[in-house]
Order: sequence, then C-alpha cells, then structure tokens
Amino acid sequence: MDILVDEFTGPTTLSWQVMGIRLLAAVILGGVLGFERELADRPAGLRTHMLVCLASATFALVSIEIVAMPTFDQEQVRADPIRLVEAITSGVAFLAAGFIIFRRGEVHGLTTGAGMWLAAATGLAAGLGLWNIALLSCLLGTVVLAVLRRLEVRLELKQPHSRPDSERTAELPKE
Repeated sequence: MDILVDEFTGPTTLSWQVMGIRLLAAVILGGVLGFERELADRPAGLRTHMLVCLASATFALVSIEIVAMPTFDQEQVRADPIRLVEAITSGVAFLAAGFIIFRRGEVHGLTTGAGMWLAAATGLAAGLGLWNIALLSCLLGTVVLAVLRRLEVRLELKQPHSRPDSERTAELPKE
C-alpha cells in the first residue's frame, strides 16, 4: 500500500496549488476566448476552447515536471522546450482544420480555427506560468473576435452572424 501512496504523492517541481491555479486560469482564459464563438453559434465554442486551453496548460505542466524528473536527469536525455510548442501547434492545427470548410466558393470556420489555435497558445502560457502573455493574448484575442466583428458588421464589411444552411433546422409542422 505504501508503494501506491508514494506513487500518487511523489514530489513535484510545482506545488499542487500552483498547478491548480495554472490549470484553472487556462480554463477561464479559454472560456473567455470561446464565449464569443459560442455567442456566434459556431461549432467550436465555449467548451471546445476551454478544453484546448486546458490541454495546452496540462502539456506545459507535464513538460516542466519531465525536465525536473531524476529519470531524465541523464546526459543522453536533453530537454527541448521548443518541441512542446511544436507539438501543441501541430495538434491544434489539425483539430482546427476540421472546422474549416470550403463551400460554394467560400471558406467558413477559419476564425474559429484561429481562435482554437490562440486558446492553445494561451493555455501553454498559463501552464508555464507566463501570466502576462496568457492574459494579454486572451484580452487581445477577445478584442479581435468580438469587438472587431461588430466593427466589420457596422462598416458593412461582413454580414451579421448566421448559421450555415446545413446547420439550420427546418421547422416541423405542429400536430
């Protein structure tokens, strides 16, 4: 039984409180970014952005802990933090690409994909404890998603949000 207790209570570089704050902050920041997408009734909304941000923060925390583990404290094992950024970027780009569609000569979902990519970067920053970057990227991303969209509509550069035809549900006759 002591082996199991040791396994789940082993030492970590960061305290569980710091890890908890970083993960919670990532969820909140991802929610801020996803909220506008939710209001716009986009497929990747609040929960998707929150999960992408949380996953990125989790990867960041895992990388911090891996670097500090005695198992990887050998000369043959080298830590390269840039690989973490590359892996998250590739993974989220693949996920975001699933929301981008080309229909009737128009591209849809590009902003949603970019928002998910930003959520990943924000989560990575939160996971690494780079609070200024996390907060500023979230703030600026929210401005770009919400405020600039309203400006585009007001200047008649874009139409107000509407769901694609395939997502609209036909009204069923009442019986």
